Amino acid sequence: MIALEKRPEPSRLWRAATPPIAVVLTMLAGGAMFAALGADPVAAIRVIFWDPLFDPAVASYARPQLLVKAGPLILIAVGLAIGFRSGVWNIGAEGQYIIGGVCGAAAALAFYPAETRAIFPLAVLAGAAGGLAWGMIPALLKVRFGTNEILVSLMLVYVAESVLASVSSGLLQNPEGRGFPGSRNLAQWDAVANRELIAGTGMHWGVGAAFVAVIAAYILMSRHILGFQLRLSGAAPRAARFAGITPRRVVLTCFAISGALAGLAGFFEVAGPAGQISIDFGSFYGFTAIIVAFLGRLHPVGILLAGLLMALTYIGGEMAQLTLGLPAAAIQLFQGMLLFFLLATDVFVNYRLRPRRREAA
Repeated sequence: MIALEKRPEPSRLWRAATPPIAVVLTMLAGGAMFAALGADPVAAIRVIFWDPLFDPAVASYARPQLLVKAGPLILIAVGLAIGFRSGVWNIGAEGQYIIGGVCGAAAALAFYPAETRAIFPLAVLAGAAGGLAWGMIPALLKVRFGTNEILVSLMLVYVAESVLASVSSGLLQNPEGRGFPGSRNLAQWDAVANRELIAGTGMHWGVGAAFVAVIAAYILMSRHILGFQLRLSGAAPRAARFAGITPRRVVLTCFAISGALAGLAGFFEVAGPAGQISIDFGSFYGFTAIIVAFLGRLHPVGILLAGLLMALTYIGGEMAQLTLGLPAAAIQLFQGMLLFFLLATDVFVNYRLRPRRREAA
């Protein structure tokens, strides 16, 4: 018999090893799934992980897209990680991302067709404020009525999607769009367009904001007193209360940070790659960012690397659908395997396997 025995203290070796082990296990399990679907598993893994970076035929297009896809994932995941390390579970970042995009687009379109540089920063602030306000709903319900922030934030995603569908066909609908749902194309409006800062790299303002968020989160969580308070609240809630740290303040702070960052990601996306508010603007970045946060070990630098890896699966997955005929659901399942195997191998951070003899009858 084999039993799990709790370690005297968490294993640093396993903590560092579980992310790459999870990636390898995902490749193996994903390869088996692709083979069951009739595709060459080796070719599928190569198309997802190798070709976007090194195949001369597609790398020139795929490499810039790596930053485009990674930007919102990293920006959202950094905010979520701060909350997760504090014991605050915001699962509704997708809704905050959507509302941030809607509010930012609405603020910009209120000035259409003016051409002034002041519109873009105003829309950026509106996007952050929209995400923050949407994140405050579960936070205030939590501190005032003791509701479960996981359920409330998750359910608000569906409310946000309804709001998105409504404004796409109503308030923000393009009057020149011949009745089709969707706003004007912000990417074609010079005053608001979130274009590349360096041509051919995919680096736009959203990607820059993601890198700034990584640096700021690292400083906050490792060098600032607020970061210490947040980490203490997550690691030892009772000790945090004795130290005078108010749980309500922690909840409000974490939701404010994560909501604002998700809202920023939403606006930068709608003003750049997406281009407009439409019914399908929600791209599940908010949910995928949860995988990125845990794959990155809730550490800003780890999230940066995990975001790039997850972005690679997005780009490679799209290529696999086109070249190998794999269904989109298989690619989404492949991405979900990363979190599954990470959580499975995480058991060995705190536990180890021990043989156990059977007791005599």
